[in-house]
Order: sequence, then C-alpha cells, then structure tokens
Amino acid sequence: MLGGALDLLLPPQCLTCEAPVAAHGLFCATCFAAVTLIGDPCCIRCGLPFASAAQGGRDGTCDACRAAPPRFARARAALRYDAAARKLILPMKHADRGELAALLAPFLLRAGAPLLDAAEVLVPVPLHRWRLFARRYNQAALLARALGRLAHRPVLPDALRRLRPTASLGGKSAAERAAELDGAFAVRASRAGRIAGRRVLLIDDVLTSGATANACAEALLAAGARSVDVLAAARVPDPRQG
Repeated sequence: MLGGALDLLLPPQCLTCEAPVAAHGLFCATCFAAVTLIGDPCCIRCGLPFASAAQGGRDGTCDACRAAPPRFARARAALRYDAAARKLILPMKHADRGELAALLAPFLLRAGAPLLDAAEVLVPVPLHRWRLFARRYNQAALLARALGRLAHRPVLPDALRRLRPTASLGGKSAAERAAELDGAFAVRASRAGRIAGRRVLLIDDVLTSGATANACAEALLAAGARSVDVLAAARVPDPRQG
C-alpha cells in the first residue's frame, strides 16, 4: 500500500530522461537502447574495445600495452563513454545523484565477472581530500559499495590515499601523465594488512588512458597486493580505433 501511494505521489521515471517507467530506478526503453556495452573483442590487458579481433594481433593486446605493459593485470569497463554513458556518470559525479551508482552496478557486475571471480577485495580510486571535502562523496567509492553488495565482495573505501592534488591529464603525453601521477597514491597504513597478499580489484568511474589506474596499481603492489585488476563504469575509446 505504501509503495502504491508513493508511486501515485512520485510516479516512477527514467533516471536519465524522466520518461515514465514501470518502477523506480529503471531506464526507459529508449535510454537503455542508447547505452553501448563493451564486450569482445577488446585488449586483454587494458580493455580497449577493438573494431575487430585482428586489431589485437597475435597476443590480443593493443599497441599501447605492447609498448608499455601496465602495472595492473587486466582492466575492463562496462560502457563506452558516449553521450548515453555521460548522462549516467556526470550527474553521479557532479550533481549529487548517488543513486545512479546502484543503477550502474549491474553493468559492472556483467562486464567484470571474470575479474570479480578472482577479486578478494574491492578498492576505489580515491579523491584528494580537498576535492572530497568539496564534493562530499567519492563516486568511485559509491560504485565500489554498490558492486560489493551485488558481488558479495568486501570493500575498502579508504584503502588508497591521494597524497597530493593532480592536474588534469587531458592533452598530456603518456610520459607527462606518468610524471604527473608519480608518487600521487599510497596505501593507508591502517589498511596495509588487508591489502597484502590479496587480489585487489580497483574500481573507478571512467577509464581514459589508464594512467591513474596504473599509478594506483603501483601503490597497491608496493603494499604487497598479490595482483591488481581494474573495473570501470565506462571507458573512453581510443579515437584511432573508431
């Protein structure tokens, strides 16, 4: 009765376009159809989507991973970072729409199934404390908690620290991105015992060049993590791959 009364007062609407839907927390058919899921073929290391399997060559990796293998073992993302994905991620990130993390979590569960099978603990990419103070929440931590509930995996939301603010990586070369993030992350001393010897799954909202994930993986491995995989809600495709 209470649920029915709530639906009368606040009719269920699509979380992105506000069209009527059957229940709260759902997409409408149009918005669901607009979402582009990432699957095979993709780079077996960084998850970069390929137009065809032939782009992966004999070893199944992209050119960037062949030239400079990342410190993480595998990365995957649920959605291509396009207009439809931005409607989900940007409000969660900048407009206090934390409930969108629960909507995105099933997509991460699907895309990251092999990684979650191996994962022993989920760790979100951290914000610097001043940005966390301004925003009041870490969107990667919201995703990690929502995914942890679905996958029945423990979450350490404060395991990693961002030691200093970092500039935007847009427009920087690979070497410049690495230099900007060098030494920017560390495992919190009080959490080191829960990282050492564990298979860690790093969670983020958007995977772009992989530089941030790489720097976080470096810090986790230095603290004794057995391995580090990466799972993101969305991935920016390499424009050279179409």
